[in-house]
Formats: sequence, C-alpha cells, structure tokens
Amino acid sequence: MKMVLHQRQELNLRMTTELRQAIELLQLNTHDLELYIREQELENPLIELKERERTDSFQENGRNSVGGQGQDPQEWIKEQTLSMRDQLIKQVNVNFTDSDTKRLLKTLIHNLDDNGYLSEEMVSMDACELERGIGLLQQLGPPGVGARNLRECLLLQVKQSQSHPELAEEFIANYLSLVAERKWSEIAKGMDITLHQVKDLYEYLLTLKPRPCPELVGTEIEFVTPDIIVTEKDGNLSFHLNDRGLPRISLRQEYVSSLQGSTELSSYLHEYHKKAQWLLSSIEQRRQTIIRMVTELLEKQRLFFLNGSEALVPMTLKDIADRIEMHESTISRVVSNKIIQTPVGTFEMSALFTSRLDTETGASISQATVKSLLRTLIAEEDKRKPLSDQKIADHFREVKGVTISRRTVSKYREELKIPTSSKRKAIV
Repeated sequence: MKMVLHQRQELNLRMTTELRQAIELLQLNTHDLELYIREQELENPLIELKERERTDSFQENGRNSVGGQGQDPQEWIKEQTLSMRDQLIKQVNVNFTDSDTKRLLKTLIHNLDDNGYLSEEMVSMDACELERGIGLLQQLGPPGVGARNLRECLLLQVKQSQSHPELAEEFIANYLSLVAERKWSEIAKGMDITLHQVKDLYEYLLTLKPRPCPELVGTEIEFVTPDIIVTEKDGNLSFHLNDRGLPRISLRQEYVSSLQGSTELSSYLHEYHKKAQWLLSSIEQRRQTIIRMVTELLEKQRLFFLNGSEALVPMTLKDIADRIEMHESTISRVVSNKIIQTPVGTFEMSALFTSRLDTETGASISQATVKSLLRTLIAEEDKRKPLSDQKIADHFREVKGVTISRRTVSKYREELKIPTSSKRKAIV
C-alpha cells in the first residue's frame, strides 16, 4: 500500500460569528433591535450609547385628556387595569359582613373561568350552598356570571331581565340545541308557534351574552410599534423607518487611544473594536436592505397602499427577491416580525405577500382579493337560501372567471370565520 500526498483547493462558506450576527439583525423588529444594541453595550466596553432626544409630550397630553376632572392619570390607569375578578372580591368585602358568606363568595369567584363560568370542580360542593352562593354572586356581577353552562347562563340573564318574550325561558331551556342546528320548523312545531314567533325569540336570544364576563381577567394593553411608516400626500407615497428612537452607537474615546501599539490591553480591546465595527456595519446593512425592499413594495403594491386590501396584487417573496437581486431567504428574514403602518391600516409585513390564482383571461388575482370577494358575496346572499361552498366556487368560475375548488372556498370561509350555509340560513 503506497502513501500519496495530494493537495486540493476548496471554496467553502463558513458561518462566522459576524455573518451570523448580520443575519440575526435582519429578522429583528425595531424594539428587539434596541434591546440587542443595549445588550451589546453591556458586553462590549468600547460601545457607548447616546440617547436621542424624544420630542413626544405624552405626559402633558395625558394630563389634558385623561381623567377630565383633575384625576391623576396614573391613578386612572390603575383603576382601569383592575380585573373584574378583583372588583367582585372588592364588592364582597364591602357588601357582606358574615365571614362564612364572604368565604363562599370568594371561593366561587376564584373558581370562575375567564368568561365568568363556574368551573366543574365546584359542582361537587353542597347543592344548596352552591345555589345560595350563585344567587348572591348574581347580585354583585353581571347577569349570567357564575353559571355552570351556556343554558343556565342565558336563563339567568332572562330571569334578571325587566322585559323579555313570554316564551323565552322555554325556548332556551328546551330548544337551544335545535337553535344551534337552525332547525326552525322543528322548533316551531315543538312549541306550537309560528316561524315569525321563532324569529322574534331568536332575535331576543342574540341580545344575550354567551360570555357574561369576558373581562374577568385583567388584560395588559399591548402597544404595537410600526417598523416602517408609509405616508401619502396628493397621491404620492413615501416612507421612513421608525428607528429614530434607537440610541446612537459610538466608541468610548478613553479606550480608542489604547488600541494603538502591541500591549496586552490593546490586544484585548482590538477584538472588541472589531465587534463594534461589525455591529455598526450590520445595522446599516439591515437598514439599507429594508429600504430597498420597501421601495420595491411601494412600487409593486401602490394601489394597495392607496385603496386597501381589495387592491392587493399577487406577490411572493421570490418576486421581490428577484427584483432587488437578493436571495429569497434574505427577504423572508427582512419581512419576519416587522409591522408596517400605511394610510389604509397597520399590518404585519407578511400580510402583503400573497400567492396568486389564475383567471380565465390569463390574468392573476391575489388570495386576499378572493377572500374579500367571498366575504362580500356571502354578505349579499339570500339568507333564506344561503350559498353552499360548491355554488360559491361555481359563481367565482362563471361570473369572476376565477377557477377555485370547493375545498379552497371552505378553507377561505373558515379563515374568515364564516359559518357553513346551514348555519347562515335565516328563519323566514
């Protein structure tokens, strides 16, 4: 066996730390980018952040508009964020003095689910005590709170109503399952009433709340900060990146002078200096990539930015990638987690990219447009004879010239949260 030494030259792409950093920054939104920059300041002794001046006057505006009668805005916020559960417990402490009653009511309140229904675990407690507690709870909370199921919830609301149809309790108690199935004739026959009377009872039912207390859990207000803001003036579109609040990155001058020479300190700082330069370069590269992509978006989707969703033209990530000569994966990272504010609304950037459906004329139409047409078609249909998914598909093919399958219609309808034809059928 003979040993031979060969020399071979290869070209490989290595995922360096700097390259990985540049890729990560592309998919960060503005808020996350700010957090990342501040983390780098803590890790890199050379980085110094200078805060930009903020011109907003939130505190001043808040005092003029919040409260209205000299109320401290901070106190107003605290009151608004108090959950309904906490408010119920507060009322128990104020309205009842008996410790056993307080304990019972607080136990019930803590066992309400997020919609105000009593959890199944409580059903096992003493029936008389449970009924007493629910009765007292009804005096404190909105009608229906503390119910164990939908039927009981609706009946509790009817009993507390000052005026309700004569047959409302029978309608809810005995025929709620048939209402869900829209079997109007069967209900009319069972109750020995006309379809018009069934319709009146159903319309009253729609005024009741199936979720008696959806605000039971205090919710935190989440503010969405757009990454790109598009504006329109006299038919002309322009945009800017909403990154003016990002801190400016600079190098600490007391360390920069120590970079010179070959001392142990300069060697230590040199690596951090390299990382700081890479950070600045990556942020600028991210900025320029977003600008190039949004510039192309404004040209491609001009009618959408002026008129709204119905004017959205088919566009894929690859379409934009090809036009600005970048890889599709790069565009995907740029679009990821970004919010764009436009004259017609605020959207996730991914919502602007939609696949195309072909028409008989050879043109293409976006999924968003088809969904908008679907919503309009169903809104205008004869509710006595609602369109089936197949008839909708036939309508699109014959009237709109868009070939779409029944299964696709069903998929779009479910995404739009539109019920099936049997559940859209009117009584008379």
